[in-house]
Amino acid sequence: MAYDKSERGEGRGEGRDGAAGGKKTFFRRRKTCPFSGPKAPTIDWKDVRLLGRFVYERGKMMPSRITAVSQKKQRELAQAIKRARYMALMPYVRNESESR
Repeated sequence: MAYDKSERGEGRGEGRDGAAGGKKTFFRRRKTCPFSGPKAPTIDWKDVRLLGRFVYERGKMMPSRITAVSQKKQRELAQAIKRARYMALMPYVRNESESR
């Protein structure tokens, strides 16, 4: 019951250049974790400026699919943001009236 994709022209090499009638694939560069590498900053709850880059304007944490942070570092980052909020270094929620 199984069929071979190469019979229908849906193989891996087909469609990339548009010659086989398929769509061109969009080239997306692979994101790398900003906290991995030799000169990467360490995640610390006292570094509010660094943590603020990973929080939306309204106070919500950004997901790792947007920031490209690895799973392990995302957990550390979330814990650091929560600690900074508990110690009143960062707000939990920002009101719209504050930004005006």
